[in-house]
Amino acid sequence: MSQLRVRDLMTTQVITVKPTDSIRHAVIKMAVDNVAGAPVVDNRSHVLGMISQTDILRLILKYQQKLDNGTGGETLLNQPLDRVEGQGDVVEAISQEIASMTVEQMMVRTVITTTPDAKLIEVLKAMMQSDIGRIPVLEQGVLVGTISRSDIIFALYKKKV
Repeated sequence: MSQLRVRDLMTTQVITVKPTDSIRHAVIKMAVDNVAGAPVVDNRSHVLGMISQTDILRLILKYQQKLDNGTGGETLLNQPLDRVEGQGDVVEAISQEIASMTVEQMMVRTVITTTPDAKLIEVLKAMMQSDIGRIPVLEQGVLVGTISRSDIIFALYKKKV
């Protein structure tokens, strides 16, 4: 029996963001589309980076630490990033600062990529060794899909693997 290839399980309808998108836009897109991360692409679908829930949550915790040093008990998690207006307090100001940052300012620029014909087991090894949840799939430098840990788990459930 031949080994499974990335093309056998990859997701081809990929949720992407642009480098000029705001973090607010990325958060909304990831929440609505129920994805944990997204490739950052240019207008020709070339991958420029990746952004994930982990990246965004780390940024929130970094700001929360600064907030903890200056206030009593306020938390950024009480302030939705999709909120456009509010009371104008310190927490809201920080939340708005995070929300208005661009994806380009916080995306991971070093991206592991693969091809549709790569062996699935090798891609899984790369994911586990690098502690990443998804890898963009490129053909001739253009994004054609992603392969994620979730894709592999779902395939195990569906007995495709």
